[in-house]
Amino acid sequence: MENTLKNIEDANYIINPKKFVLWLLIVASIMMFAGFTSAYIVRRGEGNWEIFNLPSLFAINTLIIILSSITMQWSVIALKNNKLSQVKTMLGLTLALGLAFCVGQFLAWGQLTADNVFFAFSNPSNSFVYVISGVHLFHVVGGVLFVLIQFIQSLRGKVLASAPLYTGMCATYWHFIGILWIYLYIFLYLYR
Repeated sequence: MENTLKNIEDANYIINPKKFVLWLLIVASIMMFAGFTSAYIVRRGEGNWEIFNLPSLFAINTLIIILSSITMQWSVIALKNNKLSQVKTMLGLTLALGLAFCVGQFLAWGQLTADNVFFAFSNPSNSFVYVISGVHLFHVVGGVLFVLIQFIQSLRGKVLASAPLYTGMCATYWHFIGILWIYLYIFLYLYR
């Protein structure tokens, strides 16, 4: 009897290997963006730095990603309450908002080029904005694919409250990229 209780207590500390890999990827991404922002600050201090306005679409995209995080969390809550139709709707909205964010980033880059802010090795301030927002966009595309898979699974009825692992992982990653963008936007805004 004591061994059984000990095994149950030990099982509470075991993390799912898939969740562990997700958290490793998140930590690696945090380290990468910390490196980008650190390099940005160091390079800015060396001079030859142009100050320019960020595209207004970056602010709109920030609102879009916040809304998408809300719809993602709503889908998780609906899943826990076994409301499959709400799960489908909220995952669909999250997917649409994620795609809108991606399109918005491309349009924001168009705003940058219209303001003569180009990716150029001769101007590091411009290049940093493109690199930071571009690598983040790459992460968002991965998140959109994850949401798409969960959305398709919900349409097939394969997302169940009894097995919320993948939807929970998807939500964790989606919230991460949302928080990351908010941090990056504030950072770029303050340290232009």
